[in-house]
Amino acid sequence: MQQFDTVILGGGPGGLAAAYGLHAKGQHVAVVEKDLWGGTCPNRGCDPKKILMAPVETQGRSEALQGFGLNGTLEINWRALMAKKRAYTQGIPDGTLSGLKAAGIATFHGMAHFNADGSVQVDTEQLNATNVIVATGQAPRVPQIAGQEWLQTSNDFLDLDTLPADITLMGAGFVGVELANIARAAGSQVHLVHHSDRPLRAFDGDLVTDLLAQLTKQGIDVRLGTDITQVEPAGDQYRVTTADGDQWTTDLVFATAGRTPVVADLGLEQVHVAATKHGITVNDHLQTTNPHVFALGDVVDRPQPKLTPVAGYEGQYLTTALTTPNAPAISYPVIPSVVYGKTQLAQLGVTPAQAVADPDQYRVNDLDLTHWYSYQRVNDPHARIKVVIEKASGCIVGAAVLSMEAEQVINYLDFVIQQRLSSVDINHAIMAYPTLASDLTYFN
Repeated sequence: MQQFDTVILGGGPGGLAAAYGLHAKGQHVAVVEKDLWGGTCPNRGCDPKKILMAPVETQGRSEALQGFGLNGTLEINWRALMAKKRAYTQGIPDGTLSGLKAAGIATFHGMAHFNADGSVQVDTEQLNATNVIVATGQAPRVPQIAGQEWLQTSNDFLDLDTLPADITLMGAGFVGVELANIARAAGSQVHLVHHSDRPLRAFDGDLVTDLLAQLTKQGIDVRLGTDITQVEPAGDQYRVTTADGDQWTTDLVFATAGRTPVVADLGLEQVHVAATKHGITVNDHLQTTNPHVFALGDVVDRPQPKLTPVAGYEGQYLTTALTTPNAPAISYPVIPSVVYGKTQLAQLGVTPAQAVADPDQYRVNDLDLTHWYSYQRVNDPHARIKVVIEKASGCIVGAAVLSMEAEQVINYLDFVIQQRLSSVDINHAIMAYPTLASDLTYFN
């Protein structure tokens, strides 16, 4: 049996943040990874997705300026784009492992599970530790339908050698909408199916409606309020059947209806760690129902968005919590969420819906940005922002943005909200002009 101060299950961004942090504090740390070192984000998630999205965004900007100084459309070369993506991702696992070893952090590759005595078993190795951190993340959820064995996931999409002429996506959440953007821009006919009439439920409803209209305008077949109930082979394609009785044939079907926490084979019951279908239950110190087992990242059942920066933040927190007596409870800053595409949807802080429900405390500025110079110059046809203002202070406390520039605007507002900058504070800064940052002074 090998002895450690902390054993971390999961070599993704959150687990790595904790591993390097605790190691720097003098702890003897081990990291266990069963799949690709580096985790989902750099291997099969946000990083490769954003590489595939780069030419999509460029294509969208080019389309917006057709007849306004640009002529000729841009075509995406899927094979060349995939080569670029793989050039990035192929070095992640070895680079991550090499970094851990160079730092002197112990590494183990294999399936981990808890023994009844609290130790961690990794194949034939038994690891004992004062504390264990579970950072195993999530995996794509495959719906239980007739023909589910024919379904592929986002993992498969992000590594396609060739892009089929026709694809179907089951679920219009973050993943489904983003993959629909990529596939359509690259030339595929795309069917985007969602079980309810209200996808992207965490985002502002008006802006989601505007975004779906944009997807439809791009030629994406958006089908709301229905489920796919069966997928079956039809020659070299697949026949899809919905609950409404609609049928069509398609080259590939991808399950994009959410993700599930990776807990099934950990043996949590052996060490009395409680979990729900949404993940592991933790308190405000990220401590589970076992006082020596902690959890962070996407595997945790919590209201905060399940995003890579949140996992990293929690890894940094546990570095302090596990090395400082009487550490304070975790306190999260405002957390931005972005749905990427030719038109981006972003949100953070107090939502417009929350503000409308509490009119004594908040007001909402609903601004059409299409005629503002920053958006007019790039011909952004549907730029819109809802800014939530706290009445007592006059400070911006939340925002929802739909624009080709949304990811940049939301990050500027993240800084404004986190620092509680008033309009007076913003006006005291001289921004480069004309830029998105120089628009901040007009939002409240």
